[in-house]
Amino acid sequence: MTPLFAVLASLGILFADTEAWAAPAVAGASVEAVQSPAWRDRGGITVPLVAGMELQSGDVLRTGSGARAYLMLAEGSRVKLGEGARFTFHSRSTQPDKTFRGALDVLAGAFRFTTGKLKKALPRDVAIRVGTATIGIRGTDLWGKTDRDGDLVALLEGRIEITRAGQTTELSQPLTYYDAPNGKAAEVKTLDPEVFRKLARQTEILAGDGAARAKGKWSVLAGSAASEEAALELYDKLRDAGFATRVRPLGVEGGGWSYDLLISGFASAADAEAAASRIKAATGLKPSVQR
Repeated sequence: MTPLFAVLASLGILFADTEAWAAPAVAGASVEAVQSPAWRDRGGITVPLVAGMELQSGDVLRTGSGARAYLMLAEGSRVKLGEGARFTFHSRSTQPDKTFRGALDVLAGAFRFTTGKLKKALPRDVAIRVGTATIGIRGTDLWGKTDRDGDLVALLEGRIEITRAGQTTELSQPLTYYDAPNGKAAEVKTLDPEVFRKLARQTEILAGDGAARAKGKWSVLAGSAASEEAALELYDKLRDAGFATRVRPLGVEGGGWSYDLLISGFASAADAEAAASRIKAATGLKPSVQR
């Protein structure tokens, strides 16, 4: 391995496999799945979002065009983010073992919050802020969105209390929603199931959408380079575009090295193909699928 790449590899910058991120969520949350492009901002440093990545209090997550992300909270709930989302995670419970306390700020885009049902969840004290509204939850399933037109919060199951401009509204009937247009009074309305199915698709990841997970076996070869300089240039280009990339050095017959740029973690060839199309559209590269 050439000297520069040896140094970067020792820092875990270039060659870490996607599965290396799949550590326990000691800070209270982790990334379950990513349909890139997506990024995490922390301390002035931006990196692509990757499945298995641990989240810390204060992290800002962003999703790009056509993107999705699933997050798992330590207390057993899942947060789903749609495209164009900007989301901040706050937790006052590092390594929670009795009660999870935290706040989720949805600054832009659509999200879904669903409490854990398949395993015993920790008691929680979670507030969700959606634009100008703050939601207090009591074990529930809800969907929301904030954009330039205002805020919307739909209750699917359970009970929530929404506070906006000093006024609190309780929703306890499934398929009702809180509609708060900018500059207007909020109203509680009935949500048509067919309308909700269309809304829910904005935050859902389906098979073949091109999402990566920590243990997916398929990869996308985004590009190859014959030199360190060219490999690092491709590496930066892909990561700036929101795709978590690793470099695989290959010995060349007769001496020297070539470098493959890989994006891993896809559960199927269809997911890898969808991701390859997205990479091509974002970067102009000509990716291929491999296992």
